Amino acid sequence: MTDIYSMTSVITGDIINSRGKNDPSIWLHPLKELLGEWGKSPKTWEIFRGDSFQLEISNPQDALLAAIRIKACIKSIDKLDVRIGIGIGEKSYNASRITESNGPAFIHSGETFEELKKQKQRLSIKSPWPELDEELNLMFRLASIALDRWTPATAQLVAISIANSGLSQKELGDRIERTQSTISEGQKRAHYEEVMALEEFYRKCITKTLA
Repeated sequence: MTDIYSMTSVITGDIINSRGKNDPSIWLHPLKELLGEWGKSPKTWEIFRGDSFQLEISNPQDALLAAIRIKACIKSIDKLDVRIGIGIGEKSYNASRITESNGPAFIHSGETFEELKKQKQRLSIKSPWPELDEELNLMFRLASIALDRWTPATAQLVAISIANSGLSQKELGDRIERTQSTISEGQKRAHYEEVMALEEFYRKCITKTLA
């Protein structure tokens, strides 16, 4: 029986086309800065094998938003993208390094990440609830039609919009010295409203399932 009180989520990912960048700090520094918002390395997150990473999000409801933010961060850099496998489950072994911790959450994350590479997809989830996984993964595949086509400028706007989600389009435009119409058009190109609706739906599904 799954203990919902010990549930966590783990993101396993890698950077696509990272070897085409002569200077890895172009993506490494912003990724480290973003991952640092969720905790310290190597306990909460770690970058390994050059372009792979793992991150624990202790509240599974927050995992998709974290994945979207990582996607926006990496796609802000020309010709780069990211594969992300989200795993939800228990954490049975808590090590000083995330890559040495273990449990169903880590296994699920690793398994769905490996499936991504085989299926040539870039976002998926595996949890203790197969029916929920099937529903969410269908939505993720549909959402990826938009996510995978973000340009660097669009991805930057998504990252800024999420980081300043409490601001109106006008307030956001004032902060980054753009017009409200420019913000509106950019968010439409990114399908920002639909992406955030998916994030809210995911959050509600996980919250209901854990309740």
